[in-house]
Amino acid sequence: MRVLIAFASLSGNTRDVARMVRARCEQRGHAVSWVEADIEGLAAAGPDPRHDLYLLGAWTDNAGRTPAEMKRFIAELVGAVGKPAALAAFGTGETQWGEAYYCGAVRRIARFFDSPLPRLEIEQMPHGERDAHRIREWTDLILNSIESPRHADPARVVA
Repeated sequence: MRVLIAFASLSGNTRDVARMVRARCEQRGHAVSWVEADIEGLAAAGPDPRHDLYLLGAWTDNAGRTPAEMKRFIAELVGAVGKPAALAAFGTGETQWGEAYYCGAVRRIARFFDSPLPRLEIEQMPHGERDAHRIREWTDLILNSIESPRHADPARVVA
């Protein structure tokens, strides 16, 4: 399966999560296209923008907003392939700014694409085995839901 992972990361926290997601996808034998939306566009994913699964990650900007660089990437993606059905969102945030804003970009991205897949929300940065386990579990759930939709239970992981 071809998987596109695109993300925006301000301090490296979301990049760390994306790396863990990529490693898990590759462990399971999937071909991963990698786009750092802070500095690259959709062309970095190769000549064919169509993928079987899109995993979009972002940190959360002012008052729960999606960062401008991820908005630009999303506009480019939609212009090239429309709104993919097989898309899941992940990212990092800080509850210190208020629960209403925590991982707001992740929620906005999922809502924009009408994604039925569960979101992955990590407080600040991935810490230790607990977060590593959550990231692996989320990645496996997303991959399973695309590989074998009848056998996946999207309610199993709550972000």
